[in-house]
Amino acid sequence: MDASLKSMIPEAVPEPDGDLSAVLTVPNLITTLRLASVGLFLWLMLRPDRAGWYPAGLLLGGLGVTDGVDGFVARRFHQVSTLGKILDPVADRVLLTAAGVSTIALGAVPLWVGLVVVGREVLVSSAFLVLAALGGRRMDVSKAGKAATFATMCAFPLFLAGHAKDDWRSLAETLAWVFVVPAMIVGWYAVVTYFRPALSELSVGRRDRAARRASSGETP
Repeated sequence: MDASLKSMIPEAVPEPDGDLSAVLTVPNLITTLRLASVGLFLWLMLRPDRAGWYPAGLLLGGLGVTDGVDGFVARRFHQVSTLGKILDPVADRVLLTAAGVSTIALGAVPLWVGLVVVGREVLVSSAFLVLAALGGRRMDVSKAGKAATFATMCAFPLFLAGHAKDDWRSLAETLAWVFVVPAMIVGWYAVVTYFRPALSELSVGRRDRAARRASSGETP
């Protein structure tokens, strides 16, 4: 193609993510509200005679459905921030761990299911913290991890609804198994796939830190 014709064709310009240092953004507010809802969920779960289990399940289901809202808003309105990238997966981990521990302790889900789900969350959260402590770069949650989180956030409310005193309790429990089995399989698959990227991010993070020290004249 002639150079003059090429110059007439506009090149695709990537859209900016926004101010990565921003804190007061709508997506961060949504994520903060989701975190604050953990307290309400636990209060409902601890009400006597299982009176709060059904509304707790509805709340947890709502939080699961809106899991991607903060990310969508951030991308759509260019409000992606470093805080948001950290806060969103933290909110997911806290919510899932709180839901898992409380439902296990109160007998709302089968013990082995709760242990498999909570064990994965504890392992992933601990690994991310160790990676950061060793100087690795922050890792994004994989698509498999996000899919497992979404399926789990669907399954646990359905397990709670399975204890409701109405006609659809058997259907709710069946649907809970439909979601939780793939969630456990995909979730632990995601754990396995994190190993190689984690080693890569650790290597790059340490190399970048060493380069910064060298450029500033610091000694290791």
